[in-house]
Amino acid sequence: MKTIARWALAGAMVFAGLSHLFWARKEFQAQVPDLVTDTLPIDRDGVVVASGAVEMMLGAALVVLPKERRRIGVILAAFFVAIFPGNLDQALKKRDGFRLDSDTARWRRLLFQPVLVAWALWSTRD
Repeated sequence: MKTIARWALAGAMVFAGLSHLFWARKEFQAQVPDLVTDTLPIDRDGVVVASGAVEMMLGAALVVLPKERRRIGVILAAFFVAIFPGNLDQALKKRDGFRLDSDTARWRRLLFQPVLVAWALWSTRD
């Protein structure tokens, strides 16, 4: 069961990473907090491209580095925690993206983040 969950997570991460680079690039920009672009020398598109690359690498690593899966699971869980402020910023600033066009939808999405963290940790444990 954990193997199936891990492979599904890996596929979802690669898919999400590709979507950052191609068809949903604009949508993901709604999740980049202003603080990031105000503080760092990078624009929203750069953040989206970089995070997409990280997602693809983490997804691939879940499959091709089986001896490191526990470590990758922790890194992936930390990544999900790190992107949470972007999701929160989207909700607070009422930015539409990914059909999250209501307060209810944006806040409901935040509840899914702990599920992703738990999925990453659980599926990579022996």
